[in-house]
Amino acid sequence: MRIEQIYRYPVKGLTAEALEEVLLTPGQCLPHDRRFALAQGDAPFDPAAPAWLSKRHFGCLMANARLALLHTAFDPKTGLLAIRAPEAPPLLASTRTEAGRAEIAAFLAGILGEEARGTPRFLEAPGHNFTDVAAKCVSIIGLSSLHALEEKAGMPLDPLRFRANIYVSGARPWAEFDLLGQEIQLGAARLRVFKRIVRCPATEVNPETAERDAQPPKWLRQHFGHADLGVYAEVIEGGRIAVGDALEPLEGDLLH
Repeated sequence: MRIEQIYRYPVKGLTAEALEEVLLTPGQCLPHDRRFALAQGDAPFDPAAPAWLSKRHFGCLMANARLALLHTAFDPKTGLLAIRAPEAPPLLASTRTEAGRAEIAAFLAGILGEEARGTPRFLEAPGHNFTDVAAKCVSIIGLSSLHALEEKAGMPLDPLRFRANIYVSGARPWAEFDLLGQEIQLGAARLRVFKRIVRCPATEVNPETAERDAQPPKWLRQHFGHADLGVYAEVIEGGRIAVGDALEPLEGDLLH
């Protein structure tokens, strides 16, 4: 298998940022992946004592499709977040100051409109990632599996609907499920695959139009008997990975 794309998502639910290469660290997500989130006003998240919460407590595509209309870019060197929305002036604000975070929260709350609960907060908690599962990990999707779903659905599906970190080619459909519980070599890093990814209604949202114009979870269950696409893997040994690098199982050839 071969890495075709690498993405990070600095703000939970918002724009993917493509990477040519990245350095993985043991026990961590991709750098800056899901570093920030818009917590709903009633979310019991305490940045001083961060603990994992389900996505329903945060702005997310599962519940807030209109977030797909936003285009965001994060600069880790300056801490600046740029947000562009249709028919609204763009926002450039600092994630490092209380005033900047309040400005970002107010902007995003305005996009949510009636879907905002209470007064949302734009949050960061050093060392914490706002991931969909409690473990810090990397998500991987085999493009052959996505193509198998597209064939059954009778329509193309933008891979970014599924918001994975790494997209790989070169194996039969669903081969990544055979890696469950196994260690893999990914570029210069070593990971352990530990869970299949259950897809949620976020994948129904077209990342270009923000319309719910597809039903991947339903189609997966209907045609394949499960609602899973992709796997989660934890980083065991760090190292650099890059587009074009190989993914290889470390316990025999499981992919063909």
